[in-house]
Amino acid sequence: MNDRERLERHAIFPKKSLGQNFLHDPNTLEKIVAVAELTPDTTVLEVGPGTGNLTRYLAQEAGRVIAVELDDRLVPLLQQEFAGQPHVEVLHGDILEINLRDLVGDAPYTVVANLPYYITSAILRRLLEQGPRPARMVLTVQREVAERLAAAPGDLSLLAVSVQFYGQPQIVTKLNPAAFWPRPDVESAVVRIDVYPTPIVEVPSEQAFFRVVRAGFSQKRKQLRNAISSGLSVNKARADELLLGSGIDPSRRAETLTLEEWAALTRAFNAG
Repeated sequence: MNDRERLERHAIFPKKSLGQNFLHDPNTLEKIVAVAELTPDTTVLEVGPGTGNLTRYLAQEAGRVIAVELDDRLVPLLQQEFAGQPHVEVLHGDILEINLRDLVGDAPYTVVANLPYYITSAILRRLLEQGPRPARMVLTVQREVAERLAAAPGDLSLLAVSVQFYGQPQIVTKLNPAAFWPRPDVESAVVRIDVYPTPIVEVPSEQAFFRVVRAGFSQKRKQLRNAISSGLSVNKARADELLLGSGIDPSRRAETLTLEEWAALTRAFNAG
């Protein structure tokens, strides 16, 4: 029985408002689980299990699966299906609101998720900035988002810097819309993010780093001297001083800076 038949049997139809496009292609599901490198000792947090297609594969490999589903219509179906597998917990909740430490404790864990594009950035911020951070994430996202996450200096965005500060993203595979039901209008990709034990660059604090980075990206296509001046409320002479003191040409643009250059700028600004 496929997803459509299962849901129609219960008079349930996918909600566009929740970005519900259920991944059903077996080859893709197997590849995601393989890329996650699960073992019987692994705790997996699955965000948005949907109809449970990926959950079934995760349950075969991981020692513990915590599946958090926002749609209360799907939760009873999932709980019924996995009732005989005590290592699988199906919870109703919003991953943006749930206390992660209450879910996973202090042990290492892996996140596997098929994320709706409209909430991808918020979930990434929740998992990486508030913690406890996972050791690894394997995420199915919109292809354009995947490409932004894995971008190199010259094409970086605020999202890319925010993620690459915490971990190394790589695109594992690109997916045809036919791998989903309902079929989405956009292409998707699977991204693996290996999270560092500590951020990759040395900064006074994460808060200080992101204040500077957000200031730099606050005025798109503007030279950094203008964006930094406005975003950090300093005059342009001070902005030039901070940038030049960090080895950065003030006429450059935010998307060209490396993470180490952002860190140097943060240290300079923090030093007063």
